[in-house]
Amino acid sequence: MSALTSIVACGSYVPDLRLERACIAQALQWLGPSGGAAVSGARAICNWDEDALTMAVEAARNCLGALRDPEPRVQSVTLASTSLPFADRSNATLVASALGLPESIRTSDRTGSLRSATTALADLALRDAGAAALLVATDARLARPASPQELQFGAGATALLTVRDAHAAGMEPLAVILAAESLAADFVDHYRMNAERFDYALEERWIRDEGIMKLVGESIARALQSAALQPEHVDHLVMSGSRTTVRRLAQATGLCNARLQDDFHAQCGDTGTAHPLLMLAAALEAAKPGERIVLVGFGQGADALVLVAADAAGRAARAPLAERLGSGKPEPYYTRYLAHCGLLEPYFGMRAERDNRTAHTVAWRKRRQTNAFVGGRCRDCGTVQFPKSRVCVNPLCRRTDTQEECPLAATIGRVKTFTEDWQAYSPRPPYVYGNVELESGGNLLMEFTDVDPGELRVGDEVRFVFRVKDIDRLRGFRRYFWKAKKV
Repeated sequence: MSALTSIVACGSYVPDLRLERACIAQALQWLGPSGGAAVSGARAICNWDEDALTMAVEAARNCLGALRDPEPRVQSVTLASTSLPFADRSNATLVASALGLPESIRTSDRTGSLRSATTALADLALRDAGAAALLVATDARLARPASPQELQFGAGATALLTVRDAHAAGMEPLAVILAAESLAADFVDHYRMNAERFDYALEERWIRDEGIMKLVGESIARALQSAALQPEHVDHLVMSGSRTTVRRLAQATGLCNARLQDDFHAQCGDTGTAHPLLMLAAALEAAKPGERIVLVGFGQGADALVLVAADAAGRAARAPLAERLGSGKPEPYYTRYLAHCGLLEPYFGMRAERDNRTAHTVAWRKRRQTNAFVGGRCRDCGTVQFPKSRVCVNPLCRRTDTQEECPLAATIGRVKTFTEDWQAYSPRPPYVYGNVELESGGNLLMEFTDVDPGELRVGDEVRFVFRVKDIDRLRGFRRYFWKAKKV
């Protein structure tokens, strides 16, 4: 078992904002009743400066921050999603850059199917021994207003760090992958053509009977056979989808003793590509050593992976997923949600009429500062500053060429001053910015995010998050930077 691929760390991210399904139903009640239980609970939604990429960075930071051993040298980053912001730019490379990983790393985007993440995990089970690989699954899918998907979809991301032969690498595994089987079948349960914004979903009963029951059932049977495991010995079944359908599948495949992992529909909704790994993260938190888990991915075929929880299971996350799901903030305005998604275009006045063109030459030269939030520290006097420059800002030092790189993304800061500016343009007024004093020394002027009017106070503790800085709609480009977020 020691030579098999292991999951050694995992971390998830779910946005703060929650849109109550009852709020959606109330806004659309003129169309007719939405139907009882369907409008209970809430879905996690992105703030205006969040997307699949920024969520991926946060999930990866939580994953790498959960390691109890010295952080291994991550050799590859795989990013799985169906809602990546760039169609022709390596999203995974930008994630690796934001994480401050070396440019010698291998990166790849996996997309085109909701099982992209489980397929990638199955592939990682076959890679070279000793290589640490980071897999991040993330999705922030759009749904047509008033469609059933609008009540179902949620936003979120989960990251897993895997190594082959964890014990030889000196790491304590959370779970070991015993077997992985995939079945590629062009069974279309839903689709979205290129340049379209919304999915088109087919009839649910047909998907269940012809797709899930047959394709997933076959994949599970093959995976159990590869793992030399009887169905009755499986302790956990992790699969996204209708609880009724998953229960029927468990009965049909003989997994009658398996506990069905909660799908978190009431807390966050279906997070797409990320959802199987999000549910797996929760299962690893709850699993006891030696318990067996079957993980399923479905979409134009099926993946089935068999895992066994290791001694480190139960310590899977830096912060328990239940706490993250329970710490949401209500979004009271349905129209503001639509505006953040680009489904409604409010008129912000002339203050919003500005050119947001990115200087790509400068962005390339300053990529360590802007992407990874790396400042400078004077090796003579120890002064920390951002941005890094040739001359130390300490008036008692002022030495030249003494600056060494100083990563700031993981530091904590405190609010020194702040302004709630209702005159400046912001997609979520007011525009909040101010001075942040870093615990490592120095201070800088920064934008604050995820804060409502009146919430911020001088002295509040903040951390730093990777977010959308602005959107160049004229040239179709998003620029990213770091912002301060109240702890």
